[in-house]
Amino acid sequence: MNTISASTRPQGPTDADAIEAGGDITQRNGPSGLPVEVPVQLRVNGQTVLLQLAPWVTLLDLLREQLLLTGSKKGCDQGQCGACTVLVDGVRMNSCLLLAVSLDGRDITTVEGLAALAGADACGPNALHPLQQAFIDCDALQCGYCTPGQLCSAAGLLNEHPPAHAHEIRERMSGNICRCGAYPQIVEAVSRVALVPRAAAASKAEEAAPAVVMDEAGRAAA
Repeated sequence: MNTISASTRPQGPTDADAIEAGGDITQRNGPSGLPVEVPVQLRVNGQTVLLQLAPWVTLLDLLREQLLLTGSKKGCDQGQCGACTVLVDGVRMNSCLLLAVSLDGRDITTVEGLAALAGADACGPNALHPLQQAFIDCDALQCGYCTPGQLCSAAGLLNEHPPAHAHEIRERMSGNICRCGAYPQIVEAVSRVALVPRAAAASKAEEAAPAVVMDEAGRAAA
């Protein structure tokens, strides 16, 4: 169990902010001021971490700058591009919009923890989540900047409910922007994990079903 102090960045309101707002510099954090640090416990990629956090630290900055999990990317920093997507208790969220102190006791999974989430850690340190392997097989990336967020979003999509077809995958992944335009390959990769196994299972079940013999009147024979 680790204890980490993560209060250095981003900085809180500045003196200039207070002056511009017409307030007293000594009161820039409110009448009573904000606490300097707040104790927070998170479970990050299966590891429990104890933290002392400034109230304004976002989950994204915590992951990248303090825990050194740099897979999650800072793109727009406004929740518009999806590059920072992680899983919080299995639900996909934009980590740039989440204050880390609000997540006390929650389970966080980043792209670095996806393989273990799928049980692939038993296969060795280089094991991949099925989605990661599908992205490689389908060449579903170019510069790769958006890929961690795409992968976490796809994993969250599978947790929500299985998609029925590729059009649904495209719609439900629309919050993740790929400036390189690799959308067809991304949809194909997610489809390989979400749709192909189900289609194969349905086909196998159909083949295993007993044949129904019809008589001349179109009725099932006894």
